[in-house]
Amino acid sequence: MNISNYHAVIAQTDTHKRYGKVLRVVGLMIESQGPAANVGEVCYIHTSTANKAPILSEVVGFNNEKIILMPYAEVTEIGPGCLVESTGKPLSIKIGRGLIGKVVDSLGKSLDETMLPKGLSNYLTEQSPPNPMLRPPIEEPIQVGVKAIDSLLTVGKGQRIGIFAGSGVGKSTLLGMIARNSSADINVIALIGERGREVREFIEKDLGEEGLKKTIVVVATSDQPALMRIKGAYTATAISEYFRDLGYQVNLMMDSVTRVAMAQREIGLATGEPPTTKGYTPSVFATLPKLLERTGTNLHGTITAFYTVLVDGDDMNEPIADTVRGILDGHFVMDRKLAERGQFPAINILKSISRVMTQITAEEHQETALQIRSLLATYEENNELIQIGAYKRGTNQEIDRAISFYPKIQAFLKQEILEYKTLDETIDLMKALLNGGGK
Repeated sequence: MNISNYHAVIAQTDTHKRYGKVLRVVGLMIESQGPAANVGEVCYIHTSTANKAPILSEVVGFNNEKIILMPYAEVTEIGPGCLVESTGKPLSIKIGRGLIGKVVDSLGKSLDETMLPKGLSNYLTEQSPPNPMLRPPIEEPIQVGVKAIDSLLTVGKGQRIGIFAGSGVGKSTLLGMIARNSSADINVIALIGERGREVREFIEKDLGEEGLKKTIVVVATSDQPALMRIKGAYTATAISEYFRDLGYQVNLMMDSVTRVAMAQREIGLATGEPPTTKGYTPSVFATLPKLLERTGTNLHGTITAFYTVLVDGDDMNEPIADTVRGILDGHFVMDRKLAERGQFPAINILKSISRVMTQITAEEHQETALQIRSLLATYEENNELIQIGAYKRGTNQEIDRAISFYPKIQAFLKQEILEYKTLDETIDLMKALLNGGGK
């Protein structure tokens, strides 16, 4: 043993603990004089209340050599002069196979008041996206278990999809169906900015006991600080990356990426960023690609990601919807008119697209899907004429064919919440539909 190496390390060790102190609190922001810390590092704020655990916070910026912090919890017990201690490290959480079946918060702590299992390892929540040259191409389909998607919008292993929907159109139910029916090894579900009432409802009704057995749920409700909501998205992505690196096929479902953007806007405005596009700060449009590009394929496994996007007033061109659509590998549009008609899942096939479908499906499958799309498009184009009775059968052969097939296609696209079909069964049903055997 070389003792001199140990002597050198001891000589360089700083044995003093350095603290800063809180100067002021403005809205979401805490300003402190010191300690020395970098952006992204976690700090403890020690309150004056006896036996109270220190409050976790993160360095989000600087102002005239003063540190700007944002807390992971409420700021009710922080006063002027409270001590601020830097950990010198960014946020890390504990991850491992023992987490499967658990519901955790943004910091990786159990939400059902049970102890987390032992043997979990520390993992940083913020990681870099994989090198684009080391990303294997998407070459095989993944079973989603929803007929409308598996047949006409086939998803590949490692694809990233946006689910665009207004409120109350059935996106949570769709996510539950994907989690239960998918052929992925593990589901990671991030509920960001959800109402507290909906969390347990989603877990018990939409996900169910069977779905939870292969799922990790990360929850950051709407009442929590903006930083906790953003960290919920990062934590869920980090958990997915951990299992991907072990070689698993992972499904990541985030509901919703719009609320992540809103939380980032809150932080940006609090730190002095100017509001630009519809009140969103520039950091929002810098953060979204960094977060969304982390999923997908790498050399070990895949993360197939489904991100829901809330479209206010069903406006598909609002800034967040537009940005997310440009980053992802496809989008499913959920239509309020279909939901009002009682067709669930309410996916508008004609407005939706899977950008990798042609790479992962057989030619016969593609031709059948194209014919069904064509029949749907023909019917929709002439819908008004058909409904008011202005169209007479025999005028146009293509329209006649669309009218005869339309009820069968609608019946095929409908699916009960607990109905389960494999990918192969769905493709066979789709082919039978065009050949006269469809129900």
